[in-house]
Amino acid sequence: MTHRIDYAKASPEGYKAFGAVYVTLLKGDLPKQLIDLVYLRVSQINGCAFCIDMHSRDLLKSGLAVEKLVLVPVWHDAGAVFSVRERAALAWAESVTRVAETGIPDADYEAAAAEFGDKDLADLTYAIGLMNTFNRLGVAFRSTPAATAAAARA
Repeated sequence: MTHRIDYAKASPEGYKAFGAVYVTLLKGDLPKQLIDLVYLRVSQINGCAFCIDMHSRDLLKSGLAVEKLVLVPVWHDAGAVFSVRERAALAWAESVTRVAETGIPDADYEAAAAEFGDKDLADLTYAIGLMNTFNRLGVAFRSTPAATAAAARA
């Protein structure tokens, strides 16, 4: 792989602006673990190794069971492992992330709106948009996952 820029160092103001959205979401009503599940699923869809590594670690640190973590990519088939609210958030994350394919149909919106109030749905959508942005930065600039960096040091 060729060397690519560190986008946070190259444009710290842009990075800080996205960081402010992240901090705002943490202050909101959505549980951090729910947001991290969404971040992980969005990152899996987008193939961002850096973010998959980071959010998997965050979820494990927060106490999420490994059995649940490994089922995130197939949450549709995991039954009661995921709560109704988690399933609604993951479905919304998939529809919004795949906007070019889905067009975000009314049925997807209605399902999400049935589970989340207006503010929570807006915040959830901000979280999805934020992670899609960070995924594009991570993939474009080949951000190195912590696991990869640790393996290189070993």
